[in-house]
Amino acid sequence: MNRRFFIKSGGIALASIGVALSAPSFIERAVLAQSSERITGGRRKTLIAIFQRGAVDGLNMVVPYGEHAYYDLRPTIAIPKPQVGNIEAAIDLDGFFGLHPAMASLKPLWDSKRLAIVEAAGSPDNTRSHFDAQDYMESATPGVKSTQDGWLNRLLQSQADPQNSLFRAVSMTSNMPRALQGRAPALAISNLADFNIRAGQNSASMQGGFEALYGQSAHDVLSDTGKETFEAVNYLKKVNPSQYKAENGAQYPRTPFGNGLLQIAQLIKAGVGLEIAFTDIGGWDTHVNEGSSRGQLSNLLQQFSSGIAALYTDLGQRMDDVVIMTMSEFGRTVRENGNRGTDHGHANAMFVVGNDVRGGKVYGQWPGLKTDQLYEGRDLNLTTDFRDVFGEVAKRHLGTPNLKTVFPAYDTNPTKFRGLLS
Repeated sequence: MNRRFFIKSGGIALASIGVALSAPSFIERAVLAQSSERITGGRRKTLIAIFQRGAVDGLNMVVPYGEHAYYDLRPTIAIPKPQVGNIEAAIDLDGFFGLHPAMASLKPLWDSKRLAIVEAAGSPDNTRSHFDAQDYMESATPGVKSTQDGWLNRLLQSQADPQNSLFRAVSMTSNMPRALQGRAPALAISNLADFNIRAGQNSASMQGGFEALYGQSAHDVLSDTGKETFEAVNYLKKVNPSQYKAENGAQYPRTPFGNGLLQIAQLIKAGVGLEIAFTDIGGWDTHVNEGSSRGQLSNLLQQFSSGIAALYTDLGQRMDDVVIMTMSEFGRTVRENGNRGTDHGHANAMFVVGNDVRGGKVYGQWPGLKTDQLYEGRDLNLTTDFRDVFGEVAKRHLGTPNLKTVFPAYDTNPTKFRGLLS
């Protein structure tokens, strides 16, 4: 039996972990020095996946202000066209698309060609159920409910981990996301500030019991893994994450989402072998009073964009080895509803950020917003399957050897990639 799989299947959940920039012996095999040699040598690549749960309104996030129908169909919630001096107007990107004004923190990434946008992307399945659409996106098998594991877990399964890291895949969430469920070990971490081993009502006794079990024999097949696990636990418990100082003047939003991104940065800087990081941010189901340049959606977009900008700034040159990718289960209706909101739609926009990203460009074929161009006469039509974006990041950034194992029953031919990564 795989030793780490035993730990995972044996009922141990790592609830939260603290991290510092120095490490005891168990991390020395994986940790990379915080010197310039660390930045320039051979390094592990990391993917940070961010899920906007609830279906973000991509048309007000990335505004197609060059499309007249956008304003016809959204008389009260449309974002004004870019205008010098108007802080409530869209931020021009390319003469046709603009960012919501609350997302000004991402404009420098666009200008420096570190941010790419994929338009009209999403799932080919026509469901408008949040539950089903999120399941399909995280399993990467649209329309198939029987898939047992998530696409990120299959990605981990597709190639061995040379560092054998306990922290190869970490989700900064209270529960394991569907995308990381599967045979490959992964951790769901709610907060780095407090650590415990959750084993029901008997947590304390269980922890002592597992320590005794793992340490009972130097010849026990579980002994090395167990000792390493608890050495990691005891080491990481001692660190106060509140002492962490973001670099380069980065300012994370003081929200659970911002805190999750900050702690992902901690794990990356600690050199513990993080390859996949996942987090999410909810609240995007804006059926009522969505708002325009200000309001409900604006507040969320400000938090979302400033968190990503802070993470990029904090990691600095480490972003040479990191890609941030965002997703949402589906978009929203082109026409606003009677409650000055939007209902469940179809295609959406995705963001990809990193130093190896060919940014400063909106990728994907724009389908248009005229009635005869809409999906079922109401939604933005799909022109990019989300698996083409996932697949390109998996192949070109993480070096996944066999995309067929990650995206079963889907043609992952690289000719379908958008050219997002250099």
